[in-house]
Amino acid sequence: MNTASISGLVLAGGRGTRMGSVDKGLQPFGGATMAAHVLERLRPQVASVAINANQNLDAYGAFGVPVWPDDTPGFAGPLAGLEAGLRRCGTPYLLTVPCDSPFLPLDLAARLSAGLMAADADLALAVTEEHGLRQPHPVFCLVKADKADVLSAYLAAGGRRMDGWYPQIKVAEVLFEDAAAFRNINTLDELRGLDPARPPRLADVVSCLSAYDPDALPVRDAQKIIRDFVAPVRATEQVALRSALGRVLAADIVSPINVPAHDNSAMDGYALRGSDLSLDFDTRLRVIDTVYAGHASSAVPAQGECVRIMTGGVMPAGCDSVAPQEFVREEDGVIVMAPGTIRPGDNRRFAGEDLKAGSAALCKGKIIRPADLGLLASLGVAEVPVQRRLRVAFFSTGDELRSIGQPLDEGCVYDSNRYTIYGMLQRLGCDIVDMGVVRDDPAALEAALREACENADAIITSGGVSVGAADYTRQIMARLGDVTFWKIGMRPGRPLAFGRIASGGKSAFLFGLPGNPVAVMVSFYFFAREALLRMMGAEAPLPLLRARSVGAIRKKPGRTEYQRGLLSRGADGLPEVKITGSQGSGILRSMSEANCMVVLHDEQGGVQAGEMVDVLMFEGLI
Repeated sequence: MNTASISGLVLAGGRGTRMGSVDKGLQPFGGATMAAHVLERLRPQVASVAINANQNLDAYGAFGVPVWPDDTPGFAGPLAGLEAGLRRCGTPYLLTVPCDSPFLPLDLAARLSAGLMAADADLALAVTEEHGLRQPHPVFCLVKADKADVLSAYLAAGGRRMDGWYPQIKVAEVLFEDAAAFRNINTLDELRGLDPARPPRLADVVSCLSAYDPDALPVRDAQKIIRDFVAPVRATEQVALRSALGRVLAADIVSPINVPAHDNSAMDGYALRGSDLSLDFDTRLRVIDTVYAGHASSAVPAQGECVRIMTGGVMPAGCDSVAPQEFVREEDGVIVMAPGTIRPGDNRRFAGEDLKAGSAALCKGKIIRPADLGLLASLGVAEVPVQRRLRVAFFSTGDELRSIGQPLDEGCVYDSNRYTIYGMLQRLGCDIVDMGVVRDDPAALEAALREACENADAIITSGGVSVGAADYTRQIMARLGDVTFWKIGMRPGRPLAFGRIASGGKSAFLFGLPGNPVAVMVSFYFFAREALLRMMGAEAPLPLLRARSVGAIRKKPGRTEYQRGLLSRGADGLPEVKITGSQGSGILRSMSEANCMVVLHDEQGGVQAGEMVDVLMFEGLI
């Protein structure tokens, strides 16, 4: 039996109730879906493939294969799918596999067909042995297409068991050694545990902390949980060199050439042989040629000869040193220099000294800067592989918020957080989806979160994560996904929500920031920023500097504090910092006046004038 005589059928005709509202076959798995993985392993084994499904027909049809619903009504199980396949397949044999077994054997068709032919059977099914017990897998079967009427009669009589119609046909069992290849995934927990592309569950990450307390979580622990939980977005694209500025490299850039391509001069001067240099007397050498940058000389200086050379000029054969022109005097075509002016090998740049052909010029994960554009241009690189831009949706919550241009009613304030978040996301180079202000209404909040989830890789909200009477966000976030709520040992910005939510078969990481304006900025920079960069495939830790505190700063150990500051040069030229007055979390003006943030760590107590502190500069921060 050859491949041309076998059609393949993926059984996906169930009710789709075991994993929420999404069919098992359409569940994300390994960067695609379970059905996509099954199709990928089945296609090479058969002449053609179809899918048996009774719902989400358009979604299954997007795989580019026929979709066949059951002929027997009422979701009659896998046998109804097998019947639909037998009645429609155009080959003598049909091979069936379930949509929730993404590890199916790559030699399934070959071994089942060999077993069927050897036994002169009507149907061959896979079996495995575990702990000495024989385990049949009847949904992994190869059957003759002309047995459709036998199966239809069994179904019409109310039969539903996979092995119930076997007495009427001849069956061969084929033993497979790898039981794991026939594993089917029935729950979301199983899916998460087996999916190599899925990040771990929050509970798994949190369990690694020895003293986890969501009501008193240290900053370092929260940062570690977030770092371990988020995963990079895999999609990449190729862009022109000038469009690569600020993007994240998706692969190493390997130098195709040596840089420089030849040994060359680092100075304007005279190329010579180091063996001609005298240690005791003036060195005299006759000039036989001139070499300009971008040109080579065919001259080969003999003993007592040299070549006039410009910076970047290719070193003539036999020359290994350059005497700078300012240390040499020339008399009638002969140069003269004093003993010890240079040593052999001075002022020569070697081929490949900057970059050797085949070495990594820039590494994957680097954020491309102007100097990198120049480096890539020097290699002749015209296009660069980069990570797809991260898509981030954000909105503010609260009935008291008004957008710019709206009248400011009594008790209301203009929404500043969206503009602050917009600016910070813009600096990161994200594609931004501004969803405006969402009112304090459960239905509106859920609709906004679902829309954001289905259209973005990450979501940032401000407000609604504390325990206020109208803060519905907590309950809705928890209902939509794997989300935790923390009270972090920090000031400002104690409440924070983090996790991942799902809607419409898509998921997004969620950062629920507090509502106070300064707390929003602090929470973004010290929690969301690094996570978003990690999703972009980049590593860019916060660049903390050390500076001397101008005055005393009050603080108790046990929490991390972020205070707004002004960094300047002291009288001795060393960096010093002073606090910008009131540090209330709602005082945005002090954040605007500051050029840095003083970071006072968890274990740190009060600071005396003159002590050194960590400082985060705002300027240049991405």
